[in-house]
Amino acid sequence: MEKINIFWFRRDLRLEDNVGLYHALKSGLKVMPVFIFDTEILDQLQDRSDKRVDYIQQALVSLHRDLATLKSGLTIYHGKPLDVFKRLTEEFEIDTVFCNRDYEPQAIKRDQQVKDFLHKKDIGFSDFKDQVIFEKNEILKSDQSPYTVFTPYSKKWKEALQFIETFTSDFTNLVHLNNVPDIPSLEDIGFKKTEIVFTKPSLDIKIIKDYQQYRDFPALDHTTHLGVALRFGTVSVRKCVKFALEHSETWLNELIWREFFMQILFHFPYVVTRCFKKKYENISWRNNEEEFKAWCEGKTGYPIVDAGMHELNTTGFMHNRVRMITASFLTKHLLIDWRWGEAYFAQKLLDYDLSANNGNWQWAAGSGCDAAPYFRIFNPEEQTKKFDKDLKYIKKWLPDDDQPEPLVEHKFARERALETYKKALV
Repeated sequence: MEKINIFWFRRDLRLEDNVGLYHALKSGLKVMPVFIFDTEILDQLQDRSDKRVDYIQQALVSLHRDLATLKSGLTIYHGKPLDVFKRLTEEFEIDTVFCNRDYEPQAIKRDQQVKDFLHKKDIGFSDFKDQVIFEKNEILKSDQSPYTVFTPYSKKWKEALQFIETFTSDFTNLVHLNNVPDIPSLEDIGFKKTEIVFTKPSLDIKIIKDYQQYRDFPALDHTTHLGVALRFGTVSVRKCVKFALEHSETWLNELIWREFFMQILFHFPYVVTRCFKKKYENISWRNNEEEFKAWCEGKTGYPIVDAGMHELNTTGFMHNRVRMITASFLTKHLLIDWRWGEAYFAQKLLDYDLSANNGNWQWAAGSGCDAAPYFRIFNPEEQTKKFDKDLKYIKKWLPDDDQPEPLVEHKFARERALETYKKALV
């Protein structure tokens, strides 16, 4: 049996500028591309019509077609990664498994289990940096500790940035398949079709050039919509950073925030379930379940909040400015634990990324690193006047029927939040 290498696609669903794939193809052996629908992740999803699974499946079909033009294809498995690799080692003579690194605690644990198993079989495991420009300990303070404030982190990040390499692969070493198998359908893995349509991501120069000017106005929808592409790696972060360097410092900073939160999660994995600032664990959250339900359903009586929740529930997307307003409302106006909101967004957001979602929710609650101070409480009406004065966004997403009475009056809610936070943080 001929010895082969395996490239394991995960958060990098593209052939272009893919670091791990580039190194696999340079290894000298034939390379078999593999993807695993991980049941340990899929089983946690409550909605069988999850748009993200549909997005992944369609991205895989596109990737499979691209590989077919190279006389190869994608071999897809459905199960626990460790079980899949047990099968693969029985079916093939494998030299090395190549992949790109992930930085979430569960992914690190998964990769270590696979690596340990392969090691016992004398099979190599080579992982590479692909979804970030700088990872782990590459951007540290002078005392070698991680940054916990964004501005000095971004300054050091920019100083460290020199040449951005692009990884252009030679595909001659792909395993050639005579009978290219079909990609499993959504139904095959227990999910249903949604209305989402995958298209290969592109960088829109007009949106990115005018990003700073228009990004805060939700009715203009003047954002890149690349969050989901970056999340699943259907676009290369190096391509995005190069484009941002040419056209938009503001968008570049957004890409750096993404890496800032990733390195916070890597260095401080406890933030997944606990406040980064430990004192904030003392806050006496009200956690009223009826009010939480009203927030989830967009029935708070505050139009900008409710419009945002309707957009999220309908599309799996919410404009970034509105994400801040809705998160602030839940944690400050209703005094509901940020973890409840974070979990709801995790279920609904197409571009859900643990590090960014956690970082942004803790920012809104005041409990995170470099967070908004606890006394900064958005006034939804003022935010509406500032960013949706013609109510175009609100009219687009709010049904015409009678709006409910506000769950709470702003001035009262603000004072209650200040008092609750002060008591906890003394």
